[in-house]
Amino acid sequence: MKGDLHDIGKNLGSILLTGGGFEVVDIGIDASPEKFADAISVRRPKIVGLIARLTTPMPQMKTTLDFLKRLGLMEGVKSIVGGAPVTQAYADKIGADGYAPDASSAVEKARELLAS
Repeated sequence: MKGDLHDIGKNLGSILLTGGGFEVVDIGIDASPEKFADAISVRRPKIVGLIARLTTPMPQMKTTLDFLKRLGLMEGVKSIVGGAPVTQAYADKIGADGYAPDASSAVEKARELLAS
């Protein structure tokens, strides 16, 4: 997320999702809503993951999801959020489709979202 310079959780999630059979497109750290939009426009994913390691970049999750929805890029695309400070209540508040408390549960949540 924009403002989050940590990559441990992102990298762990990428590794576990890849190991779980998902193709992961890693757009890096400090990713702006525009960077997400560019990646979604090119790759056309079925699911988009947003992670925050600290509370300070958490508002960027909502900003990013709202931006992507305004551009029409979330049609048919599910969103999953997570990270140390993120909760199910926060995921619900910002309109995310799913929440995973840790990288390992993100694999199961991604499968669940794509099955629905």
